[in-house]
Amino acid sequence: MSRRPPRTSPDPIDKYVGSRVRARRVGLRISQTKLGDSIGVTFQQVQKYENGTNRIGASNLYKIARQLGVDVSYFFQEMPEDLYEASHADPYGLSEPLAEPFDSDPLSSRDSISLVHDFHRIPDDILRQRMGQFMRALANSLTDTPHEEENF
Repeated sequence: MSRRPPRTSPDPIDKYVGSRVRARRVGLRISQTKLGDSIGVTFQQVQKYENGTNRIGASNLYKIARQLGVDVSYFFQEMPEDLYEASHADPYGLSEPLAEPFDSDPLSSRDSISLVHDFHRIPDDILRQRMGQFMRALANSLTDTPHEEENF
């Protein structure tokens, strides 16, 4: 029976799931310590989950989902198709490492998460829509490529 060699870097799917945990946790303004305490692990373990260094077991993923108010499926939504292939490609480490498509995802930044969180705290639908229009107009005025009109 042959064993697969140990990975030298985190699995791309584990990194993606971890980034979704982090995005939701930061969006709700919950500390790593508070989340860890609520599921029975240390904040260091939460850090490792969020970085993809440690895989999240099924029971802890379920607990995290409950604490963050989402279904477990939330952590896999919008996952790029190529992550599965990247996760299973070259189990013996013979080729170049694959690029991580979500490492530079602007929606995963602390600023973006905070902005979205604050945006959704605005109770007035019309005011929220106008703020969206303002942000779009501002962004378009600073770039050469205007985006299509979207309704928020």
